[in-house]
Amino acid sequence: MSGLLVFFVILAVIAVFVVFIFNQLVTLKHNIGRSWSNIDILLKQRHDELPKLVETCRQYMKFEQETLEKVMQARSQVASARETQNIGALGAAEGALRVGLGNLFAVAEAYPELKSNETFQHLQARITGLENAIADRREFYNESVNINNIRVEQFPDTIIARLFGFGQFPLLRFAAEEKKDVDLKQLFSH
Repeated sequence: MSGLLVFFVILAVIAVFVVFIFNQLVTLKHNIGRSWSNIDILLKQRHDELPKLVETCRQYMKFEQETLEKVMQARSQVASARETQNIGALGAAEGALRVGLGNLFAVAEAYPELKSNETFQHLQARITGLENAIADRREFYNESVNINNIRVEQFPDTIIARLFGFGQFPLLRFAAEEKKDVDLKQLFSH
């Protein structure tokens, strides 16, 4: 009789342990989803603000159409990657957009009327604020993904993760051009 009691106690401890790990993995999965949603909201806000900025710039920058077109093309690529939740494509598109915005703000320095325009200043500040918030959310997303990916590989969590279908998530990575400085000399040599 005592052997049967020990068996049920061990079985109960194992069941509690499995439930504990399962609940932690669920929490990690939902943290990743929440962090992605936070990024998505900010990307949508920036997506909505960019046409206003480009139109304001277009009124002043008659000869910089290529810079404006690159920003709008990158905006479209980010929107497409965001809608499909393609993390790899989003990283590359984000890099192109950040480079384009950096180029746009650098070129705007050559247009004193544009630089002093209140609408431009407001939009530039708004987009810069959104960029900083997106960077913070990307960091939280990657941290959440990293914690999840480690947990689903660690023993004994890996057993429960495989048993219940928990898997790894991709990190949000960025293109090399996003990491390098903007070449101001090239921008002003037009």
